[in-house]
Amino acid sequence: MFDHISIGVQDSDASKRFFDAALKPLGYTCLSQSPGSLGYGKEAARYWVNDAGKPVPADRDSGLHFCFAAPTRASVDAFHAAALREGGKDNGQPGLRAAYGDNYYAAFVIDPDGYRLEAYCGKAD
Repeated sequence: MFDHISIGVQDSDASKRFFDAALKPLGYTCLSQSPGSLGYGKEAARYWVNDAGKPVPADRDSGLHFCFAAPTRASVDAFHAAALREGGKDNGQPGLRAAYGDNYYAAFVIDPDGYRLEAYCGKAD
């Protein structure tokens, strides 16, 4: 449905350190970089992180979050650990979420700008 998604951040250099670490275990890397703009993905940049004069304010009750596909449960665990090491906040430890399905394994973090992020693997491990 979407070709790409862009978010606005206060400091793309700080965001680069966070997203490089958090997305690496999921197989995503920074494929495009220019001053104030980063594009992450596998074959093409699909998740853009851009400096913004007025980033969307963090709101835990907004319902907005971004979920990244993870190849394995171990990569979900690694995403969570890396995100916390790079300044993210825990918003749900890695584990099965039976309410979402039998094999719904996910972890949730809040990035340094307040965006809620999830890594999800639906494979039975």
